[in-house]
Amino acid sequence: MDYNFLKSLHIIFVVSWFAGLFYLPRLLVYHVEAQDKDAQAKDILSKQFEKMEKLLFNAIMIPAMWLTWLTGLSMIYLTWWDNFHAHGWLHLKLTFVLCITIYHFVCRYLIRQFRASQFILKSGQLRLFNEIATILLVAVVFLVIAKNTFDMVLGIGGFIAFAIVIMAAVTIVKKIRSNA
Repeated sequence: MDYNFLKSLHIIFVVSWFAGLFYLPRLLVYHVEAQDKDAQAKDILSKQFEKMEKLLFNAIMIPAMWLTWLTGLSMIYLTWWDNFHAHGWLHLKLTFVLCITIYHFVCRYLIRQFRASQFILKSGQLRLFNEIATILLVAVVFLVIAKNTFDMVLGIGGFIAFAIVIMAAVTIVKKIRSNA
């Protein structure tokens, strides 16, 4: 298979996977907030959110995750396998992709916890949780674009700074909302 075709498919699957990773925690935020409504609204909204969460996870996120891994590993095999050990940036990228996969399954755990009426996170905590996917995406993109060691060091420093800025922004928005 042509490498550029494979890379195009990989990017499409990554975008699809991240669409779900960005949207599912947001749905969980709305689902948690719906629990504060009157009984009738809570029941209607909860059923709708459960349906949306299940469909998003099973129909989009799971296939996109597996296809992302399949096309990504295929690209590694076609391009970098012979000297895989020499590509430190790729090892770090795969570590971040593993973190993204763990995040994916934590999302699944949160859905199941909610369905079992054992959900303990508040909407503010879920808003912070929602930013983890953004931080991991930024880390992976910088690693893929800047493959040398110096750029990786700058990228990791930028990654940490970006994470701090995102978390500070969420905290500021939370304070503004609580004062309004």
